[in-house]
Amino acid sequence: MKFSNLKEFKYGWPVVVSAALGIGLGMSPLPFYTIGVLAGPLNGEFGWRMDQIMAALPVFTFGALIMGPLIGMITDRVGVRKTTLVSVILFGLTFIAFSLNTGSHQLYLFLWALLAITGAGTLPITWTRAVNNWFNENRGLALGLSLLGTGLFGALAKLYAAWWITHYGWRTAYVALGLLPILIAFPVAYFAFRDTDDPKVQNKVRQLRAEVPSHGLTERTGLELREVFRGWRFWLMSFAFVPISFAVGGPIPNLEQILATKDFDAADAVIIASFIGYAVIIGRLVGGYLLDRLWAPAVAAVLLSIPAISCILFQQADLSYEMSVLAVMILGFAAGIEYDLMAYLVSRYFGMKNYATIYGILYGFFALGAGFGPYIFGNSYASSGSYDTIMGYAVIAFLVGALPLLLLGKYPKFDTTEP
Repeated sequence: MKFSNLKEFKYGWPVVVSAALGIGLGMSPLPFYTIGVLAGPLNGEFGWRMDQIMAALPVFTFGALIMGPLIGMITDRVGVRKTTLVSVILFGLTFIAFSLNTGSHQLYLFLWALLAITGAGTLPITWTRAVNNWFNENRGLALGLSLLGTGLFGALAKLYAAWWITHYGWRTAYVALGLLPILIAFPVAYFAFRDTDDPKVQNKVRQLRAEVPSHGLTERTGLELREVFRGWRFWLMSFAFVPISFAVGGPIPNLEQILATKDFDAADAVIIASFIGYAVIIGRLVGGYLLDRLWAPAVAAVLLSIPAISCILFQQADLSYEMSVLAVMILGFAAGIEYDLMAYLVSRYFGMKNYATIYGILYGFFALGAGFGPYIFGNSYASSGSYDTIMGYAVIAFLVGALPLLLLGKYPKFDTTEP
């Protein structure tokens, strides 16, 4: 590949910007990154324990397990544009509905399930399909830039929610969070987000392929679903992403409470926890750059093993401010590589023909760890008063998940000729 050729960005940048806003203000980061900030006010007003609040995430996970494959199939058949636009609006309205709760824990859990259903179309499953189709030579970098939104808005969402809570209360915070995708992501996507098969951009697509011949007809190539499920690579990825997502996803919503157990006050805990978003941004850019230039499984094995260090740091009895920031940054770096890695591996090993469906099913496995992880972390703290033991298990999970990816082998080649 000729990485000096950046002409793909000349034509595909509107899709990258739209995807960055859509993913960053969607189901993937907003609920996940803000639940820890909102946990305190919910505990104060309704008396819910941390494990009760975090019980929402297994419910959220169950919804994602169902909706991931379903939204993937819908996207492959209906189209990515229609799927995302509808989902962005419904996701924002569901987030706003949390502000109406008067103390019902059952309603709280129901809204989390509804959030998973309405917001599934805002997951990277949908947006990255179009990004992959617009980019071939610089696919890793384009995916990294598209997924920058999770880090950027993940960092800002914590501070944003905390500000609204401090000045206007948690109910207004939910409304303010819900309006973000409606007022920002939707208008941009409506005017700028179109896949390569959209009739309105066919002239741009022809110009792109004339200037970048190696771009190919990637959206029409790849394996049939039956070939994917019969192959061992799909099941290896499925196995690997469960412990990885557990180790990455378990600590993040609990960060404020983890830091509180290390004697940081609430204000410092929120500030330190917000660094994870900045680290995610670095992870996206560095990871995307490396994926285009090196063998992806090797990149994954290294970058997803290093975060075990952050779990070891969090186990220290006398954790300094500097070391806590370092631990959060290392963890965030791992969170910055996971989604674009999954998208990249799916596109390279299985092709784009059934990309969203395959990604959606893999996302279900990823959601197992990411969804149940925070609850397990919260339950471990509730029973022992410490996160140290569960952090030890997270160290093992990073290694067990990352190293087997080295077995994936060479990328297969797909026929990219015009049918």
